[in-house]
Order: sequence, then C-alpha cells, then structure tokens
Amino acid sequence: MATTTILKIEGMHCAACVGRTEKVLLKVENVNSALVNLATEKATVVHDDRVNVQTLIDALKAAGFAATVDRQSGISKDEPQQKFQIKFIVAAILSSIIMVLHFTPHFAGVNYVLWVLATPVQFWAGAGFYRGAWNALKCKSADMNTLIAIGTSAAYFYSVIIIVFPRLIDQTELGAGVYFDTSSMIITLVLLGKFLESRAKKQTTAAIRKLVNLQPKMASVIRNGQETLVPVSEVVPDDIIKVRPGERVPVDGIILKGYSSINESMLTGESIPVEKKPDDEVIGASINETGSFTFKATRVGSQTVLGQIIRLVEEAQSSKAPIQRMADVVSGYFVPIVILISVVTFTIWYLAGPEPSLTYALLNLIAVLIIACPCALGLATPTAIMVGTGKGAEYGILIRDAAALERTSKIDTVLMDKTGTLTTGTPVVTDIITAKGVTEEELLTIAASAEQHSEHPLARAVVDYAIQRELKLSEPHKFNAIAGHGIEAVIGNKLIIIGNHILIADRGIKFNGMDTKAKELWQNGKTTMF
Repeated sequence: MATTTILKIEGMHCAACVGRTEKVLLKVENVNSALVNLATEKATVVHDDRVNVQTLIDALKAAGFAATVDRQSGISKDEPQQKFQIKFIVAAILSSIIMVLHFTPHFAGVNYVLWVLATPVQFWAGAGFYRGAWNALKCKSADMNTLIAIGTSAAYFYSVIIIVFPRLIDQTELGAGVYFDTSSMIITLVLLGKFLESRAKKQTTAAIRKLVNLQPKMASVIRNGQETLVPVSEVVPDDIIKVRPGERVPVDGIILKGYSSINESMLTGESIPVEKKPDDEVIGASINETGSFTFKATRVGSQTVLGQIIRLVEEAQSSKAPIQRMADVVSGYFVPIVILISVVTFTIWYLAGPEPSLTYALLNLIAVLIIACPCALGLATPTAIMVGTGKGAEYGILIRDAAALERTSKIDTVLMDKTGTLTTGTPVVTDIITAKGVTEEELLTIAASAEQHSEHPLARAVVDYAIQRELKLSEPHKFNAIAGHGIEAVIGNKLIIIGNHILIADRGIKFNGMDTKAKELWQNGKTTMF
C-alpha cells in the first residue's frame, strides 16, 4: 500500500538542489515518486509501507541536506528569515565601509583594513555557500553555491595574494588593486536575495496560517456526564461536544440536541447564517451565531473539511507546473555548463587578453560565475505558484495544483453556478413593503428598535439601515431570540414579532397578501423578513 510522506528540507538554494534531492529520494528502494519544491522547501514522497521514513531522512543527510517530517501545517517559522536578516545587515555594513574605503584616498595599511573587514563577510556571512558547495561536491554535482563560492573565493584570495606576496605581483606585472569590494558585495547582494525570498515565503503562507487559526484551540467535551474543556487536538470521533452562542464549532459533526444559526461563510461564502436542527451536519471552524447545541464529532484533525482545505492548498503550493519541470531539467545541466564557460573565458582572456592578462582573466571568470547564478530559474516559478495559490485561498478560491494554475492563463470566460455566493459578504436592506396606513419610516423604526439586541446579520442590516436614515430608535423590552425563526420584543406596550414566514404562520398571523409580494422578492434572490 502506498503512503505519502512530506519532508521539510533545509539546505536547498537553487533548482539544481531540487534535482539532486529528487534523485537521492528516488534511489531509495520502494520509493514510487518524489516531488521537491524549492519555494516551500518540502518534498512529497510516495512510497511503499515497507519504507522507513528515517531511511529517506538519512539518504538526504548523506547528500548534504537536513530533513525532518513536516508537521507544521504550512506555517513557516521565522528563524530562517531572521538568520538571513542578521547576516545581511552585518555584511551590508562591512561591505559599505569597504566600498567607501575603496573610493577614498588610500593611506598606509588600507589593504590590511580591507582584508580584516572582508574576512567575516566571506567566511561568516558566506559560510552557507561554502557548506552548500561542499555538499554538492560530495555528491559529484554543482549548484548555485558552487558558483558563488568559486567566484567570491577567487576575488578574495587573489586580493590576499596581492597583500601577502607583493613581489609575486611585480614579477607578473599585475596591478596592485585588491578586489575585497567585489567578493563582499556579491555575498551581501545574494544574502539580500535570500532574505527577500524567505520573507516572501512567510507572506505567501499567510493564507494557510489564517485557515489554521480559524479552528478554535479548545472544545467543551462531555465525557461521563461531565463537561470538560480539552484541546481540539484531543477530540476523537464520537465525542459529544457543546457549543454556545458566539463560539466556533471545533470539529465536524452531527447535531444531537438544540437549534442554532451557524455562519458557514468560511466554507460557502454565504453571508446569511444557516439554520441548524438535530441531525443536521455542522462544519468545524464555522461560527455559532445564536443558540446552544450539542453534537457528535464525526471528523477530527486533518479529516475535517477545514483540514482537507488546508491540505489541498499545501499540496497545490508544493506541486509543479509543466514549465517548472522544464526548468528543473535545464538546471541539471546549467551549472556544469556555466563552470565550463567560465574556465574557457579565463583561458581565452589569459592567453589573448591585454596586460595584465591574469587580472582580466580572473575578473571575467568571476563575472561569468556570479552573473550566471540560476536563482531566478529555481525560484521564480515555485514562488509564483505559492503566491497564486496563497492569494486564491485568501479570497476563498481553491486551486487544485500548479498545472491548473498554469492553465488559467487561457481562461476567457468564467461561469458561476450560484449567484448567492457572489456577494459583498454583508446583507443590506433593499426593499421595504408596508401595509396600508403604515409608512416606511414607522415600520423601519419599529423593526430596528426590536432588532437592536439581536446578533443576526439580517438584524444588524436592519439596524444599520435605520441609523443611516437617522431614525430615533426605542429600547426594546422582553427581547427573545427564536432560534431558526426570528425574534420577539416589546416596544412601548406592543409585542413586536419579526421573522420568517414560518414564524408568522405558526403565530396565526394573517399575511393579507404580503406572502405574494414576498414570493416576488424570493424569485429575485432576496431574503424576506416579516
């Protein structure tokens, strides 16, 4: 039986790293497929039940990548961003000083000062590039780290040679200029890119973070006749849970007792609460507007509707678009070809270039290595997928995978199957129809006065409309919310009843033709209150 494991991988820097990690995972016996995404830093591995997850982790470790089983539900930590931020700030300060010293009149010992300033940038701020290059070398491959490490090291050590062995420079007719500014600024700029990249990752997972935060942390579970507050993670199927007005439903389930109006807009987009009664299904993370009820848990954890939505968004962010697979193939050959071109460039400039030929050859070698770093090749597409699927989830649009997202560029017509979901999310008063002898202002004043203490969205719409028209409202007495039907309250010495047609009919009140007008409003997709 096939099992899917999601691993969080550290140490990837470019598209070449993606190809290497996928090859390493696919070499593990009984692994069916491995999909690695650079932007999310996750690997989705489909394998046989006989495969030990630790075997996958060990295989990645041998290739120079740290891996753990991902249990973070799409929420990224801030440590990587903070790490790049600190290194970038220190490197930027030191590199700025180096640049200033390069453009000011030279003084005795200036090269030694530059050497001291450039060293922490090269070997502390840039340590990650050396580690990555070494790990790639152990796997007999090359990646972005290789290019940066070789290019900056060439500039750094060339400058050191100029300082330590000045006679050697004279003998080869090389200029006496040092290039600590080149090595330090390259590392600083790449670190800036890393910092911006990590910040983009954090921002694009905000949609998933919001989804996760929809679920309440605690649930009131009734066990052995006692109501106990327990973490939602400890709720199990068939638990009996009590939900009070204003609380979020902790997990999916079936109502056993009670009536309520539940706001399910987090799932359906509908701004009007849905009336619920025994045997009706409730969805985890929806909001209980009015009334208390108890229900039996049917789906918990990742099996809830919300859990499935979160997983769908995560899988979409980790999936690969067809164009990205092409980029992965290209990147596998890209780095070795770039290194070859840099060697050819160095040779041509050294043999045929003007004096000092070694200096020109070295600078052009560095230029080829650094400019060719395939950061965009490895990051542009997966980051675009993360942003696209994340923004979609933020606005209630679920995108199945990257291939579907890529195909949306060809869409020219969108069909909606339900107009009720295409709303502003807040109900407003559109029509007021009165009986003979009653003005709109009188009716609206009475209705808004009675509805002041109700939390129902329709009640709030009536009150807001009355306030907009600057009507003077009265304080209601003996207010009573009738779950699933409406409210009743006393205004002055009159009993006011406001609700749906069922409530009016149950109270034996004649419609006097108002039900006919209500049907016309229903046909236009409007909700009526009598």
